[in-house]
Amino acid sequence: MSTKTKTKTKTAANNETEAILNHWQDGGFDDRLAHLVKDATRALVRALQIRLIEHDVSFGHWTFLRILWGKDGVTQRALSEAAGVMEPTTYAALTGMEKLGYIERRQSPENKKNMYVFLTEAGRALESKLVPLAVEVNDVSMRGSSEEEIRVTRKVLLNIIKNLAADEREATDVARKMPSTRRLGDIVARSAAK
Repeated sequence: MSTKTKTKTKTAANNETEAILNHWQDGGFDDRLAHLVKDATRALVRALQIRLIEHDVSFGHWTFLRILWGKDGVTQRALSEAAGVMEPTTYAALTGMEKLGYIERRQSPENKKNMYVFLTEAGRALESKLVPLAVEVNDVSMRGSSEEEIRVTRKVLLNIIKNLAADEREATDVARKMPSTRRLGDIVARSAAK
């Protein structure tokens, strides 16, 4: 093994994003586009998480904070839908955020059934600290890309989302739908028991 290869392998072991890059540079070009999008997402999330942790915020909390900065006082269910995650995941994240003092949950006097989520002063104050970090990650990720390349990439990614949204609508006509967290857990439990 050459010194260059040894260094590359050692660096990759210490840097997950470097390992992702090495995969694509070392012949991953024929992988499906979905793999490239997933790996790009992993790299973006890692870059942001590395920055967020300096402020005691996880990426999962960031997702909900972003929504609440735009619209405070929403129900847990609405927050779950806006984040695109299952309600048990939302509940767990909000419990952690409440313990950290970023949010509080309250019932409306008129509607005891729903739980509403509100930012605290500490949660609101995080916006001015965290949003610049996300902008920084975006800027870092776009280095070396022209405005035209960024425009085309956005167009292609939006087209992918549009096509997959149509596919999901059509799938409901044939009784194909996203399984619940409980159903996925049952499948995992059954496979582990075998």
